[in-house]
This record gives sequence, C-alpha cells and structure tokens, in this order.
Amino acid sequence: MKRLLLALGVVAGVAAAVWGVVLLLSATAEQPPARQRLAVAPLVVRDSVITDGGGQVVEKLAADCAASRHPAFCRRVHDELTAIDPRLLTRGGLVVATTLDPRAQRAAQRAVEARVRPGDTPVAVEAMVAPGSGEIRALAASRGEGAHALPQGSTAMAYTLAAALSGGFRYDDGFPRARSFQAPGYASFTNCRGENVGDPAHTITGPGGDDGGAFTTLRSAARAVPNPFFLRLEERVGLCRTVRTAQRLGLARRDGTPLQEYETFTLGVNEADTVTVAATYATLAAHGLRCAPRAVKEVRDGSGKVLHALVPRCEQVLDAAVADAVTGLLRTGGLGRDAAGLAGRIPDFRSAWYAGYTPDLAAAVSLGFPDESEPRTFPDGSQRRPPTAGPDRPTLTGLTVGGRRYDSVDGTTVPGPIWRASMAEALGGAPRSRFPEPDEARFGGCRLACPQ
Repeated sequence: MKRLLLALGVVAGVAAAVWGVVLLLSATAEQPPARQRLAVAPLVVRDSVITDGGGQVVEKLAADCAASRHPAFCRRVHDELTAIDPRLLTRGGLVVATTLDPRAQRAAQRAVEARVRPGDTPVAVEAMVAPGSGEIRALAASRGEGAHALPQGSTAMAYTLAAALSGGFRYDDGFPRARSFQAPGYASFTNCRGENVGDPAHTITGPGGDDGGAFTTLRSAARAVPNPFFLRLEERVGLCRTVRTAQRLGLARRDGTPLQEYETFTLGVNEADTVTVAATYATLAAHGLRCAPRAVKEVRDGSGKVLHALVPRCEQVLDAAVADAVTGLLRTGGLGRDAAGLAGRIPDFRSAWYAGYTPDLAAAVSLGFPDESEPRTFPDGSQRRPPTAGPDRPTLTGLTVGGRRYDSVDGTTVPGPIWRASMAEALGGAPRSRFPEPDEARFGGCRLACPQ
C-alpha cells in the first residue's frame, strides 16, 4: 500500500509540474516580449548653442548666419568650426564656447549702425581683438556677414615704421618733404624673391608737399602719413624687410594668396579683412607678442565632455622695445585714455579704414564695397549688383553714407568716428591702462637720415 501511495504522489507531482510549464508557456505566448512592452521614448537631438566669453548662451548654432543676432561673428565661428571639423556644424547637442564680449559687441554694432545704414552701398565692418590672447571680442557689420577683404590703405604704414625702427631708424630720422615720389630705377625695390619691382615710370603723389625744403621725420610722418615719405622710407629700409615685418605681425590676404610685393606695399594695396588688421595692431599693443585671432575657445558635447579645446597660439615676433616705439609714434587722443592708431586711405578711394589700440583692446574698422554675387534690394525698391572691377566700380566719392552726403570718404570721416565711439563704450569704466614710455635713448634723435 505504501509503495502504491508513493507512486501516485510522484505521478501527481510530475503532472503538476507539466501543467505549470504549460500554463507559463501559454501566458508567455499571450504577452509581447518585455522590450516590446516598454514605452520607447522618441529620439530628440538638442540644438547646438553658442555661448559668450562669460558662459551665457547667446543663440543656437544655426546652419545659416543670416538669422543670427550677430551675423558677422556667427560667420567667423562657422569658419573656425569648419576648419576644426565640418561635421560640428550639423552635429546636435554641442556647446560652442566663444570669445564674444557682449558689451564690446553691443558697442561695435551701435557705433557701426549709427554711421552706416544697411541700405548704404558701402559696408562697414568692425573687429575688436584682445592683445596677448587673440580673442575676438566683437565683430559687427552694417550689412551681411562682413567676411570680405579690402585694400587696407595707409594703416599698412605701421608695418613700415616697425621695419624702420627695428632696422636702426630713430624718431627724428627722415627726408626732405616732397610732393611726389618716383622710383629712381627698377632695382630701387626688390621683393623677397630677389626680383626688381621698382616702377620708375610711375609717380605717386600725396599730402605733405614741398614747402621750401622742410624736413619730414618719422614723428611728423606718423601724424600726416604722406605717401611720398613712406615710399622713400620703404625704399631705404627695403621692401622685403617691410613685407617680412608685416607678415610677422600677422598680415595675410584673406584669399590665401601671397602678399603682393610691390613698391606700393606700404600704401596698403593688399586686401585684408578687419580681423586680420585688428590682430596685427593687437600685436603692437602686446609689445610684439602675436596671437592668432580666434572666436572659438572650446567645444563640448551634451554630457559636458570637451571635444575640442583651442588654446591661444602666441609667439614673440617683434622686439618689445620696437613695438613700444611704434606705439609712441602712433599715439592719439580722443578716448580719454592711452590710445594709438592710424587712419587709412586709398588713392583710388576703394576703401577707408581706421585701426588702433589701447593697452587692453585693439580694433579695426573698414568701409568699402564687398564682392556681392547677387543683386541687392535698396530702400527705393530697386535691385542692382555693385560692380567690383572696371571703370564703373564704385568708389567712396560723391555718395551718401548714414544719411550724410560726402564728396569723398577716408579713414578720418567715417571709420575713425566709429572706432572712437565703439572703443569708448567698450572700455567705459575699465581701468585706464598705460602704454610704456618708448626708450628715448635708443629711439630718440636721429641716426641714419638726419637733416642736413
């Protein structure tokens, strides 16, 4: 009997186990897999954003800078990100930390808009760069993205002064004042390839005419910027030395082609953008320390991981004493603090500039005609494409800018006031830093070209 009961118990247990398995399989068959029962959240890609120098979000990193609050600065950020990795412009969830100073940007934009209207034919652009770091603090334009280049005119004469002072010239060296300059021969100017590029058939005139043998020194020339004087100085210093000095300070053409090395180099025939020119003047403000201009400091992903960190790229390219001596020649008033600068003009009035700096901030303002490939709609409803070459190319003569009519525009009439207004506002309330005094024992008096 006991054996029978034991056998029946085993059979019952097996049956219960089998039925349990059957029920479990049945229940499992009626329910979807766990991964199918879970709610799947939709994939959301956050927009990438741009932050300013203080870490505050400025705006989304849009694919088109036309919709940006700061189109010119946006274009610079786009260009730098493209150079790092073009995919950064389409990848979402990034935080792009930039060098933008909101106060400086507002100051630049207000100063530009107060003097040049979006419907004016010429375009004004201002760039502000911090000496000693290369950080682009502001980049504003009266219209569009401001990414064009213009002949920089007499703002290039600062490079000739730097070359002369580094070559042994002193403040009171100079030449008899002259109305014009004509190269004595082809070998009067030799480029850095050893080619003779003087043009004895070409006569260049400018302000500072002959007044009975008056003598023009580096001191007086830095104020009056007479074309004949600076051509004579470049001839004496050497064209190649002048070009190399400009390159060391950071001058380069925006189109990437080599600098044009002609006798008119000192007159600013090379086309450069405002950031580049501002950065060369920032090198002088930083006592000869050149720092590559940059708008992007860092790129992080959504988790905060640093993908790209951009550190300042700086190099001492000019003797500090020489840089400070150039500053001594370029010192100017109007800001209520130490400042230096040069107005830029072009003989054919293709552009006008002002470039200058304080110990803490450098800026350049350009005014000219960008190469616009599409017709532009003007306030009167007309559409036209400004010519960029030939006899019909526009010039800064007989035109209206900012509601005011000008017979001609140079660096003192529009760019200069923009520079002063923007710099005063950007630096308002900041400590009044001072320039070091030039070494008069080394640069005072005359040595190589004294009055007779």
